[in-house]
Amino acid sequence: MPPRDAGEILRALRSRVAVLEAHRPVPADAADSVLALGVPELDRALGGGISLGALHEIVPASPRDLAAAAGTVLALAVHALGTVRRFARREVLWIQADLAGREAGRLYGPGVAALGLSPARLVEVAVASERDAAFAMEEALACRGLAVVVGEFFDDRALDLVALRRLSLAAAAGGGLGLLLRHRAEALASPAATRLEIAAAPGLPDGFGGLGQPAVFLSVLRNRRGPTGRWPLVWDHHEHVFREPARRDAPVPLPVAEAPVDRPDSSQHDPARRAG
Repeated sequence: MPPRDAGEILRALRSRVAVLEAHRPVPADAADSVLALGVPELDRALGGGISLGALHEIVPASPRDLAAAAGTVLALAVHALGTVRRFARREVLWIQADLAGREAGRLYGPGVAALGLSPARLVEVAVASERDAAFAMEEALACRGLAVVVGEFFDDRALDLVALRRLSLAAAAGGGLGLLLRHRAEALASPAATRLEIAAAPGLPDGFGGLGQPAVFLSVLRNRRGPTGRWPLVWDHHEHVFREPARRDAPVPLPVAEAPVDRPDSSQHDPARRAG
């Protein structure tokens, strides 16, 4: 049998450590340091849940999944406010650079409220550039008066390793939940605790034939506390919790038409408003 190269051995060791970490129980005194999502297999993979006092990246699986990714970020914020005791009286701060706003639109108040987040607990900050957004996010993450800090970025050039490391350190100092919504998924190395990829999924209509509960596929692409994987999730916007879809309403991928190549110039139109 030919000797294995160093890279192969290192990958095997990392995989083994990830499996061991995923099955390690969370200490009782660390219960308030993670945000359990309520899906047992996913929470085990994440080492008990989404770690607090840390930075997490949320990316869309494709450009058409950006709204689903933003909605998932909002759902995580709502879940954190209702689950983590020390977040009970704190707010959510959403920082958006101008370019991201022009490309994807601003948050839409009634849609945000429909997902479960009261507009009274949401503070929006619009800044001129991506670098301004990175600076504002770093300052906000270090503030212990905020529960969740979201930074929305279209251009990755402002998020080099130095900037990301500063964001991670600020999140650790502040103890809140740092969520980095990146429009583009091509980013390489990152010190973030996890990278979660979101793809939209169809859900069943409600009992009256109307829109049902939002459903997505969540893929853990990078995970410092355990293995990776893909899970279907449903957001219960009445109870403000995530749940696994029942077998009868498990989301399945549907074909979606490609985005038109000849899209109109966004500078000549008002940006589309979105729920999340």
